[in-house]
Parts: sequence; C-alpha cells; structure tokens
Amino acid sequence: MEQQSKRIAALDLIKGMSVIGMIIIHTLLIFANVKSQSETVIGSFIVFLGRGTSIFLICMGITFMTSSHQSLKSAVQRGGLLLVAAFFMNFMKFIVPVMFGFASDNFIQKYGWHAPIEQQYLYLELLGDILQLAGLSLLFIGFIRKYVKNKYGILAIGLFIALVSREVSGITIDYPVINYILDLLFSNDFPAYVYFPVFPWMSFIIIGMFFGKWYLELNYNAKQLFKNMLYAGLLFVALGAPLVFIYGEYHYNGFYHMGPGGVIYFAGWTLIFLWAIFTATSKIQENSFIRILKYCSRNLTSMYMIQWILISWGKGIFGYRQHGIGFVLLLIVLYMVLTFSVQFSLDLLKKKAIHGLSTDLNR
Repeated sequence: MEQQSKRIAALDLIKGMSVIGMIIIHTLLIFANVKSQSETVIGSFIVFLGRGTSIFLICMGITFMTSSHQSLKSAVQRGGLLLVAAFFMNFMKFIVPVMFGFASDNFIQKYGWHAPIEQQYLYLELLGDILQLAGLSLLFIGFIRKYVKNKYGILAIGLFIALVSREVSGITIDYPVINYILDLLFSNDFPAYVYFPVFPWMSFIIIGMFFGKWYLELNYNAKQLFKNMLYAGLLFVALGAPLVFIYGEYHYNGFYHMGPGGVIYFAGWTLIFLWAIFTATSKIQENSFIRILKYCSRNLTSMYMIQWILISWGKGIFGYRQHGIGFVLLLIVLYMVLTFSVQFSLDLLKKKAIHGLSTDLNR
C-alpha cells in the first residue's frame, strides 16, 4: 500500500505541475506578441512546454484505471459533466465579454470579424478544447475498461485509433448537429475549430489506461511501472521518429491534428518524461510546494476553467498578443494569484454551504 500511495503522489505532482504550466503557457499565448513568442528564449521555451498535452492525457488514462469509481455509469456521468463544463467555459470565455462589451478589438480583427460579432456566437460556443476531448473520451473509454480485460488489447485499441486518425479526418454529412459531433471526433472544421479531436488524441488516454492496467497487474509496484514506461517510451520514440521526420506530412501534420507516427513519437517522449519526473520526485519529502501541487491536482478541472476564463476576460484589458516578454512575465504572476484566489474562494463558499446544510439537517 505504501508503493501505491507513492505512485499516486507522483501522478499528483505531475498533474499539479500541468496546472501551473497551463497558466504560464496560456498567458503567454494570449498576451505575448509574435516576436516574444518565437524570438526570445523564454517565450520559445514556454511555447515548447505547450506541447505537453499528452502528459495530462496519459496521466488521465492511468488514474482512470486505478480510480475507486470503476462503473461504466460513473464514466458516462463524468463524461457528460465535463461536456457541460466545456460549453459553460466557452460561454464564459467568449460570449460574456462580447455581451458586456469588453471583448478585445484586435482579437476580433485577428479572426476577420467585424464588431458587433453576435453572429459568431455559435462558432465561439462550439470551439473544441481539451474538456470536450476528455468528456467525449470518457463516453468511449468507460466501455473499454468494462469489456477489455487484456492490457495488450487496450493498447491495440489506442494504437488503432492513432492509425486511422488521418483516414477518418474530415468526415462530414449534411446535418449540422451530427456534423459538429463528427467535428469533435474527427475534426472536419465545421462549424468550429476543434483543437483536440478525439481521433487521434484519445489514443494518449488509452495508452495511459494500458499502463494503469499494467500497474494493477504489478500489484502496485510503482517503481517497476515507471521503469516499464521508460522502456516503452524509448521504443515508441525509435518507431515514431522516422515516421515524423521522413513522412511528416502524413504522420505529423501539425501538433493538433497529428497522424499515427506523431502520436507514437509524442507518447514515447511523454513516457520518458513521466519516468524522469517519478525518479526525480520519489525521494522528495512533503513540503509546502508539494502540497500546492497536490492541491492543484485535486482541483485540476476547475482551475483549468478558472484560468482560461480570467485570461480570456483579460484580453479586454491588456489586449491580444500585444506585449513584450517582460510585461507578460508580470501577467503570469498576476494570473497565478488570481487563479488561486478564485479557487480558494470557491472552496470557502463550498465549505460554508456544506456547513450550512449540515447545520440545517441537525436542527
């Protein structure tokens, strides 16, 4: 049981780091000018960190297999809630600034729109982000967890989704609602831009499920699990690198809509990174920073939504992609403070609500 708690702690640290990282990355992407993003060392490094989405997804797959909630019903319910949260976040990010007149003019101009942009509400509301990916994926992976008992069968499904991802990309029909679902699944760019289509991004979650299943079979031996991740990661990089660098047009095709070689290549580096983080943190004692990371991990979804909403609202104050790296670093500190402050406030309100309910029940 001690090994199990260490393993969970390692994943919590990684997910906590991803919360801190996404605030840094999103602040830079929204407020830094093109020169600061591409021609400064700090900006280029932060943009590079933004390619770490697969880390979160593989961790999601591992924890999905080891969670105490193992029913298909719980997976479907969680998926549905994430989809609701995704569209609520889009409403708060995009529609609210337009409704109340503090949307950034140069953000509107960047997309070639003319204020007022009420006619673009549908496009803004339906933008596909990682919450839509996670919600839809849960509707699928719940069935995989329930009915596929062999870990290599799980891995085969993940690799198959990556393999066919470029072939199914762009599937469309003439019914807008169904077409939007196909957009979220396969990315056909109608009616909105989907950053993380289920094909191929769900592959990373299922690869994580493979290692989660393996962890259970290893009787919670975290050290051996992460060693296996290292070996698998090296193999994946060796297989994926030639495909990406020689046949990149098909196998990579850009970060957001990569082909099978890109999935294998990025999964490989992600597994190596997870092993490195586990090795580096396995001996670290509990301290304030570790507790902050664990707090972020517990509140990952809500803090993801909070930071995106705050950063999007900030476009009306600070403008869109207008600032140098020095000012953006100050904004990163500001958004760190704001995100944690809002999360702490929500925790306090939740605690007061629970206390009030408990008091009423005891009367």
